[in-house]
Amino acid sequence: MATATRQQQEQAESVRLTQYAHGGGCACKIPPGELEEMVAGLTGRTPDPDRSGDLLVGLDSGDDAAVVRLPGGPGEPAVVATADFFTPVVDDPYDWGRIAAANALSDVYAMGGTPLVAVNLLSWPREVLPFALAREVLRGGLDVAAEAGCHVAGGHSVDDPEPKYGMAVTGVADPARLLRNDTGRPGMPLSLTKPLGLGVLNNRHKATGEVFQQAIATMVTLNREASRAALAAGVVCATDVTGFGLLGHLFKLARASGVTAVVDACAVPLLDGAREAVRDGYVSGGTRRNLAWVDPRTDFGTADEATRLLLADAQTSGGLLVAGEIPGAPVIGELRPAGEHRLVVR
Repeated sequence: MATATRQQQEQAESVRLTQYAHGGGCACKIPPGELEEMVAGLTGRTPDPDRSGDLLVGLDSGDDAAVVRLPGGPGEPAVVATADFFTPVVDDPYDWGRIAAANALSDVYAMGGTPLVAVNLLSWPREVLPFALAREVLRGGLDVAAEAGCHVAGGHSVDDPEPKYGMAVTGVADPARLLRNDTGRPGMPLSLTKPLGLGVLNNRHKATGEVFQQAIATMVTLNREASRAALAAGVVCATDVTGFGLLGHLFKLARASGVTAVVDACAVPLLDGAREAVRDGYVSGGTRRNLAWVDPRTDFGTADEATRLLLADAQTSGGLLVAGEIPGAPVIGELRPAGEHRLVVR
């Protein structure tokens, strides 16, 4: 029995999880244009709000999570609900679990909420990969949820040709103090709480096996403190930056708010090694699709292709994009009255 256990452990340690998936992390999302076309008109609103509560945030603006005010009148909290899962973004199963959990929890923080309980979502090729790896993935998710003060109570698993992991998360928020993507107004500065470049570094990791600790540290960092800082500063407009890239999520914010967003490319923070990864060709298909989606809606000025790709880079567990100023977050641009383009890069 001991020998069999050692063999299983050696097999688990030799596995590169990223090689068992066609994409990695949030870069495997359905492209934003295709997704919007698919869900057009599917609002999901109930005809009986007196019984089920008011849907404060749904599909209308493509925000980060659904928000429902509970029946009972003023003073009742709002429920925040979201789900997020994806294929392996790193080879280490424990780190993948931590990253996926932080990414799922981020949707609640992006709405100004506090996560309360999560359930695991796990797809696993049970005849291909050892369950010891799946256990490590789940352990990583549990540890990050514990850091967030969020219960994890079971979940759902599926035998699947590709490994996938994430969480469905339920939280609460003050309905009078939500962070939304449709409340931006001209004159608001734009701040970004995590650097870009996660997508290209993860893609380089998938291709070469190189480990980028700066990327892992960024992805496992909760957006809790950024969310709290935004609320404390009186911010009402924010979103998180994940698979559609900075420009994709900023476009959705600008469109929902009826404004133009101006980005100072030189002010946008980048992870060490990100520009080199673009230079060496480690750009995912998801990033290129993001750029193709925003290109007709953007005045790129003199920005070169590398800069455009980094601004559209498909992030996994990225930071918050805040319409306001918060401590420690660089200001990367501002919102202006609506013009010919929704986005301007200078």
